[in-house]
Amino acid sequence: MRTRVNLLSTSAGWERPRTSLYTDHYELTMLQAALHSGAAHRKSVFEAFARRLPDGRRYGIVGGTGRLLEGIADFRFGDAELDFLRRTKVVNAETLDYLAGFSFSGDIWGYAEGEAYFPYSPILIVESTFAEACILETYILSVLNHDSAIASAASRMITAAGSRPCVEMGSRRTQEESAVSAARAAIIAGFDSTSNLEAGLRYGLKTVGTAAHSFTLLHDTEREAFEAQLASMGAGTALLVDTYDVEAAVRAAVELAGDKLGAVRLDSGDLVAQAQWVRQLLDEVGNERTRIIVTSDLDEFAIAALQSAPVDSYGVGTSLVTGSGAPTASMVYKLVSRTGDDGNFVPVAKAAKNKTSKGGRKYALRRLNERGTASQEIVGIGSRPDDDGNDRPLLQQFIKNGELLPGWTGPEGVQRARRRHADSMKELPAVVNRLQRGEPAIPTIYEEY
Repeated sequence: MRTRVNLLSTSAGWERPRTSLYTDHYELTMLQAALHSGAAHRKSVFEAFARRLPDGRRYGIVGGTGRLLEGIADFRFGDAELDFLRRTKVVNAETLDYLAGFSFSGDIWGYAEGEAYFPYSPILIVESTFAEACILETYILSVLNHDSAIASAASRMITAAGSRPCVEMGSRRTQEESAVSAARAAIIAGFDSTSNLEAGLRYGLKTVGTAAHSFTLLHDTEREAFEAQLASMGAGTALLVDTYDVEAAVRAAVELAGDKLGAVRLDSGDLVAQAQWVRQLLDEVGNERTRIIVTSDLDEFAIAALQSAPVDSYGVGTSLVTGSGAPTASMVYKLVSRTGDDGNFVPVAKAAKNKTSKGGRKYALRRLNERGTASQEIVGIGSRPDDDGNDRPLLQQFIKNGELLPGWTGPEGVQRARRRHADSMKELPAVVNRLQRGEPAIPTIYEEY
């Protein structure tokens, strides 16, 4: 399995953790019972999908696939994990023996990270034995649900921002590991950079930042704080100008840095009105090139409201890392097909009220018109749908016979996902790019074979 690990091109200096206990107790007890019944080694197909989009959303964005693939490669049970399971009597000796030699040996397909998805899109398909696919369930869902929620929110914010860049700066509003994955998901959906240094280390992301209000308050005067920052970081830095009086701060900043001042940051008040008169003031004193950065609890709706304001970039925190009101993508992971006693595959599906699923292995493509605009998502059940000549297949293979295929992980995977998101947005109808409520942007059509 050495080849698989070598393909995980994470940035130098970070070692990935073992992921095998990032799971629920019942995954392993199901494994134990399946080993006992003899069904554990039946070939199976599991599918991750969302039954619905969050209220008011018309599309979602797949996030976390690269992180997930890295984690599956490290899904091993070492001495520490096995000793814990033995001491706490989670599973029996037979199951411990199975886990001691565990490594995923099946195939994994899915939507490319950064791709748009809709209700019932087969976002991830795991083909392996029941035993192998079963114990990955919680880990798969925890990664995809979190990162897709962040990427989906980030995509809406990027759309509202238009050509103006957005900076992810929500680390202090979420758990420390969630902050790293949120930064990664935001970059995939088009954010320009992040404030999180660990995300920069792991995934080769651009990191930015200058100073907070405490830096100004530390000094006896605001002017002294600006002098120190300019002397240390150069005139191209961004000065935070709303600690005391904004107009006085802007004038002091210009007096100290001249027309080389990089930016001023506004973090409170009526941002639309404030940005307008700060822009006017900067222009009047000859600082036409000094940019205006705004922060302060922004979401996609606040960003949309700032479209008419002379703002150059946005810093987004709390709303982004909490999914802007939808902190989970509500994905589920279901067995959709498995072999019977005769070795042939049998479609299976849950029939519970309001939680139905469609059995059978899925294949998906996006139907495009002559202008390259998507009109439908076609999902074939049991066989690939017919391509009318303008369609784009959606499922990519990530793992083949247990071996990770190159290009999906590490910094390379992030940049690939970022490009996929940009291309996917170009295909979707213009209505997707508006913050309005309604049905999913394009319908999902099923074709059964």
